[in-house]
Parts: sequence; structure tokens; C-alpha cells
Amino acid sequence: MRLSWQDLGTPRAENADGRTIELDGWPNTALPVRTADYFLLTGEPNCCAGCLPANPLAVVEIFAGEEIAFGDAALRLRGTWHVLRDDPAGWRYQLRGARRIGITRRSLLASVPMAALPLPAAAEPVSGLTIDLHSHAGQVLYVHSQNGNYPFTPVTEPMREGGMAVICLAVVSDSPTSHRIEGRIRPYRDPAPGELYAHTQLAFARLHRLVREQGLVIIRDAAALATARADRPSIIVSSEGGDFLDGMSDRVDEAYEKWQLRHLQLTHYRPNELGDIQTEPAIHDGLTVAGAEVIRRCNELGVVVDVAHGTYALVKKAAAVTTKPLVLSHTSLTERPVPWTRRITPDHARAIAATGGVIGVWPVKAYFGTYRSYAEGFARMVDVAGIDHVGLGTDQLGLVGASTMPSYADLPQLAAALRERFNAEETAKLLGANYQRVFAASLA
Repeated sequence: MRLSWQDLGTPRAENADGRTIELDGWPNTALPVRTADYFLLTGEPNCCAGCLPANPLAVVEIFAGEEIAFGDAALRLRGTWHVLRDDPAGWRYQLRGARRIGITRRSLLASVPMAALPLPAAAEPVSGLTIDLHSHAGQVLYVHSQNGNYPFTPVTEPMREGGMAVICLAVVSDSPTSHRIEGRIRPYRDPAPGELYAHTQLAFARLHRLVREQGLVIIRDAAALATARADRPSIIVSSEGGDFLDGMSDRVDEAYEKWQLRHLQLTHYRPNELGDIQTEPAIHDGLTVAGAEVIRRCNELGVVVDVAHGTYALVKKAAAVTTKPLVLSHTSLTERPVPWTRRITPDHARAIAATGGVIGVWPVKAYFGTYRSYAEGFARMVDVAGIDHVGLGTDQLGLVGASTMPSYADLPQLAAALRERFNAEETAKLLGANYQRVFAASLA
């Protein structure tokens, strides 16, 4: 009997208890191993453990008789299906005695780009205004490690080498209340009053120390962004998650003045005071009243509003509230979504484009094995959202899994692959001009 991911939660899956079934999916483990006899299976690859769906109807526990080798593609497994009742870990389904039974057509298509297609030829550093919509470069996330003195990794030199002019460098506002549980990064407790505000102040301070030590320039207005150059790399101060606001829109003003915040992502790994997220059950029906007020204040003050990690319901409500373009800084397109995915559908993408906004395509290697396949991911997003509404969002050093573009020094490889599909003007839009337009409109 074959089961699909759309069967989970339906009588077809429930009535298969005790039967031998086959299921295709992608393995997920807490540690970066290549074989395992216990792991979790999902309907599509996840960029990192933090994006593993919390919904028990979107994950299957796998117990194999012997270790299964993963490779870089989907598995087809056969085993005995078990439907769980009151499982302590919260899971609903298990596949016991699982064994791999060959390669699927989907697996073959996924693996061909990694194994068979050559990389584009190396190119000269990219010219023009290039912008990464979402980055944690420099190990800026290590706020509390070594008493806040965890060493930075180089940011400026790789940017110069590859021709990357500007990155939206993001702190993370909710990390103290999330950790890895059963291989997943999830919110595990409510924050203490003021806890995430205090944490994010330290995070902003660490970001500014990186700026000083590596000679980066902070972009504060549209004129500064228009004149940015890769030989003098710059950043836009960003926050991944508005958790530090505690639902208070006036704290946007404080971050704007004190830390030069110009790019705010509303949500991250916890459903917060502003709205719901893609990887946890919805509790707000999308955007909250406080979230709407924060969007309005960002519009008035001049801060880009980023709806990455937010649910489609949040995005639709945000689009109805905002008077400025929205950004969805890091994702990719899927035509066949599985439950609780971090990827977005064409309708989700069009909702961003309808505001005049831009969607950043991320280089998750499980989706895009080479620069050519990564460029194809851009092309698919352009097909549904339009050439004016797509950009680059690397999530550098935020991806636990492998990245197709692990260094800004490799930007010319991506540019060369994009030039195989787009002309020079279109490529310039994708690599920076589209976000420049949105930034200027947001700060106007």
C-alpha cells in the first residue's frame, strides 16, 4: 500500500495501522550524519532542524532494522505503519522495520543537479549594487557564548572578493526561548517579562561591534544604499523576529534610533505577539492587532517590513494593512506544498508581489544542488511573481544544512548561472535592484 503526505490525518492513513506501506520522503536528524537507524521523515527537505514542522501530521518517526544511507535525495521506504495514541513526544505516526526500496523518479531528479551538472564557469566579481536580503554572517548570532566574546568570522573580505555590496545583517530575537527538542528547534517555554527585549539589546550590541571591528558601513537611508559599493561593504541592521517589541510598537522607534534598525521581520520560531508562523499551529488567525500596529509604525518611521516565517494568513492581513511594499526575505517556491512547510505557494508569492514587494530565494542545497539549479529556483519564482519581485536571501550562517552558496566570494558563480537565463538588466534586479527599490519606498 502506498501512502502520500496528503493522506496523513485522513481515514486512509488511520486505517492503515499495522499494514505494510510505502512512503517517499526526506530524512531529518538532530546531528549531521549520513546514515541512521532512527530519524524523522518529512514530505520535503528542510533547510535546517529549526524548520522541521511541529505538526504531528507532517512528520513520521522512522525505526529501521539497520542503518539507512541518506544521500542527497528523497528516500522510498517500506515498513509497518503504526498509528500512535497519546505519544509522549507528540508524534502520530511511525514506520517500523523500515528499509529503503530503491530510488524514486523524484529522488533521481533531485540528485541529478548535484551529481551531473557542472558549475558555471568562474566569473569576475559582480559589479553594480548587490544586496543579500537576509544574513547572519560573521557568527553574529553567538550572543551569549564565551561571555558574548565568541570570535567573529570574516565578513568584509568575502563581500569584497565576490562583489557583494550590502547585506541585511540580522540578529535573532527569540533564541533564548527556543531549543532543539527531538531534533527540532521549537519554542519550549514562555519568555520572562522583558527577557527577549534584554536579549535583543545584547544581540544588537554584538552586531554593532562586528561592524566596528570589520570596518563595515551601516546603511540608514535610501541615498546611502544607492551609493553603496562592494569595495566598501555595508550592512542594513535587521532583526529576525519582533519578539523584543513585546507587542509595543513604540519600541520600533527605540530600535530605529538606538541601533539603526531598518529591516524588521515580524516573526521567527515562536508564534509571538505579532502573529503566527509557518512551522507551529496557528493561534492568532494570522496577524494580530499589535502586529498591524507595528506594520503601521514601520511604514511611518521608515523600516522595511519582512514577513518571512509568517503564515499565508499573516501575509494576507499584512498586505491589507501596509502602505509600503512587503519583503519575504528567504524562502523558495513549491507548487505542491506539504503541511507546515517554510516554502511558499504561487498565491503566497503573488500576495507579496501585489504590494510591490520582493521575495528572497535561499540557497538550500537540498533544493538547489548547483548554481544552475539555484538559478532555476529564481526563474520559477520570477514566473509567478514577476521579474521586479524576486531577490537574493542567503540566510548565511543561519542554515544548519548545507548551502549552495556558502560564501559571498562565490557570488560570481550565481551571477553567471543567472546570466544563462536572464539578461544583464534582469540579473541586476534579482541581485539587488529590486530590494533597493523596496527599501527606498519603505523609507520614503
